[in-house]
Amino acid sequence: MTNKPHDPRDEELERAEREAEPQPLEPDNTDTLEDIEGELASDDDAVLSQSEQEADVLAGRVAELEQELAQAKDQQIRAAAEAQNVRRRAEQDAEKAKKFALEKFVKELLPVVDSLEKGLESMSEDVSETHREGVSMTLRMQLDVLGKFGVEQLDPHGEPFDPQYHEAMTQVANPDMDPNTVMDVMQKGYTLNGRLVRPAMVVVSKQA
Repeated sequence: MTNKPHDPRDEELERAEREAEPQPLEPDNTDTLEDIEGELASDDDAVLSQSEQEADVLAGRVAELEQELAQAKDQQIRAAAEAQNVRRRAEQDAEKAKKFALEKFVKELLPVVDSLEKGLESMSEDVSETHREGVSMTLRMQLDVLGKFGVEQLDPHGEPFDPQYHEAMTQVANPDMDPNTVMDVMQKGYTLNGRLVRPAMVVVSKQA
């Protein structure tokens, strides 16, 4: 077979025919409205999720701060109450120290009072009235001075026996008195501002 001479016009014709043929459509990469709406919705969900997470973190921090504030207030209240208790105890201790600072001194004076009382009781009829009156006056002055400082005398003759203030030396049957009644006072007792300094030594009756 003989080759046909190459004609440039034929090539032009072929190229024109090819260009005239319908070309396949390329896929359209343009997003549709639904795709755009979906992407926007997805972005909104992401933003909303992040906002919710941040809100949760802030809420947790607020709760922590509120708890810390409540603890601080509780500690402050406890500290104030403790300070008030300490101050009250200090005031009570100072008051007790003030009231009972003389207790030791009073105990040292009581034997002097006892001696004056016993001396007055043992005076015979031969003693002059002036001497008797002088001892009696000294005893009264002594008791008055003690009374100014909160000292009171306990002379429970005829009273029911009270173990808080009386010390029973013995019990004696006595049909004329109720049982557990103070028959005799061997030594008087004393209190200082209501607190016992020395109990009264007594004889107590019992059932005959």
